[in-house]
Amino acid sequence: MPENEINHIYFPRTEPPPEYTSEIISSFEHHLEEIGTIGQENGLKSNEVLATVRPDLEELGFDVEAGKKKHEKIKRPVFFGEGGDPTLKYEVDAYHGEWDCGLEVEAGRAWQGNAIYRDLIQAMVMVQVGVLALAVPNIYKWKSGSSPDFERTKSVAEALYGHSRVDLPYGLLLIGY
Repeated sequence: MPENEINHIYFPRTEPPPEYTSEIISSFEHHLEEIGTIGQENGLKSNEVLATVRPDLEELGFDVEAGKKKHEKIKRPVFFGEGGDPTLKYEVDAYHGEWDCGLEVEAGRAWQGNAIYRDLIQAMVMVQVGVLALAVPNIYKWKSGSSPDFERTKSVAEALYGHSRVDLPYGLLLIGY
């Protein structure tokens, strides 16, 4: 069986990743033993992964979701109305204002529940999201099977960023944990 590792790739592949992406990757590498999915019997929940890397992300300057209550969520505006007040906002797991970087951590819903598609679409319309860091399991396991989520998500990203019919307005840092 392969060893646990943090996989990562940046899209579009014709541009170098911003320098700060190595710091985000290090946040996940620092906790590889706790969050690495290769060799686990059952997959982790995304909230568990986010809680594990949260102190490192906060140290980098991210605002990180603290829980499931309304006041603990991180929201990014999509539309503004009269008086400049946001009229529509989408939730994101973490956001770094200086870097214009949103971060989403997914687990079982990443591939099986199509969460990656929601994340990719919502990042297109969130204000001031120049880079989306999307963390998915390398392998997600459940009682009766498994899914190579990182490879499947990478395949979707390669199709989107490599196709002439699509021009996404943000860079994507895909992280496999």
